[in-house]
Amino acid sequence: MTTGNSSTSPKGVGIIGVGIIGLGTVGRRFVEQFQRHRDFALIAGADADPRAASAAGQDFSLRVIEAAELIEDPAVELVYIAVPPLHHEPLVDAVVEAGKIVFCEKPLGVHDDVTAALVQRVHASGAKAAVNFVFGGAPGAQELIRRSRAHGADITSAELRLHFCRWPRDWQANATWLRDRDQGGWIREVVSHYVFLMHRAFGPPTVTTAEVLFAPDGSCEHSLVAALRCGDTPVRISASSDASGVDEVEFTVRSRSASLRLTDWYDLTEATSDQAWNPALDQQLQGGAAAYASQLDQLALLCRNEPHSLATFEEAFAVQRVVERLLVATTDASGES
Repeated sequence: MTTGNSSTSPKGVGIIGVGIIGLGTVGRRFVEQFQRHRDFALIAGADADPRAASAAGQDFSLRVIEAAELIEDPAVELVYIAVPPLHHEPLVDAVVEAGKIVFCEKPLGVHDDVTAALVQRVHASGAKAAVNFVFGGAPGAQELIRRSRAHGADITSAELRLHFCRWPRDWQANATWLRDRDQGGWIREVVSHYVFLMHRAFGPPTVTTAEVLFAPDGSCEHSLVAALRCGDTPVRISASSDASGVDEVEFTVRSRSASLRLTDWYDLTEATSDQAWNPALDQQLQGGAAAYASQLDQLALLCRNEPHSLATFEEAFAVQRVVERLLVATTDASGES
C-alpha cells in the first residue's frame, strides 16, 4: 500500500490521497468534505454516468477518470465507494486487490450470503476498511453511546420515530434507485444508521416483531412498525413516508436518571426530570458540519493505524442482517407472515 508523501499527495507530507467512485448526491457531498479537510487531498473522482461525472468535474474542479484508473492511481491511497449497494461488492474487491484503503457506503449489500463472503475476504486480506455510518463519528451520537453504556441497567427503553413526507427526499431526487425495492428504501438508507447506533449503545439488536408495508406501485416501503431488543433494552420503531407532515427524525433513550434524545440526526438533548429537553453538548459539536468533520477525523485515524470509531465491515454486516430482517414484512420473529 502506498503512503502519503509529498510526491503523491499535493498537500504535503502525511496528507492522504483520496479517490471517490460515485459522484451522485452523497458522493458530491463528500467531495466538498474531503476538499476542505486538512488530512486529505482529493485526487480524482469517477462515475459510470457521464452526466454526473461531467457535472462534478465542472462544479468542483475535480479530475474525473474511469473507476479502474482511479483505483490504480498511485496517488490514491483511500477509495470512497459511494455507488448504490448492488455495485459495492466488485468495487470493494478491486480496491482491496489494489492494496488501497476502503471507505464504503452503507449498506454493504442487500444479500446476506454475498455480503458475508465479502466481509470474510476483506478480513482475510488485512485491508484497512470502514463503512460510512454517520454515527461512527458524529459527536452527538458518540456522546449518546458513551452515556448509554454508562447508564447500563438504568435504561428502560429506546424509541426511533421517522417520517418523510416524500421519499426520496427532495435533495435526493436524482437518486431514483432509492425508490427501488431491490436496493433502496428508507429502512436501508436511514433506519440502518440507527440500528448501528443501537448496536453500539446497547449491544446487538434482534427483531421481536415487525410489520412493513410497501407502496402499491411495487416500489419501496412506506410504513414500518417494529419492536427490537438489544440485550435487556427494548426498542420501538415507528416510521412512515409519502404522507403529509413535516419530516421527523428522532431517537430517544429513556433511563431513570437522565434521558437522551437525538433530533435532526445530530443534535443531542437531555432531560433529568419532567422539564424541557436541554442541549447536552456545546453548540459547536452539534449539527451536520461537526458530524462530517468528525467522520473524516476518524477516517484519518483509520488510515494512520490509530484507534477510531468508524463502523467495521463486520458491524455493517450485523446491521444489514437486522435491516433485511425488517424488510421481510413479517408480523412476528418466527417468520410467519
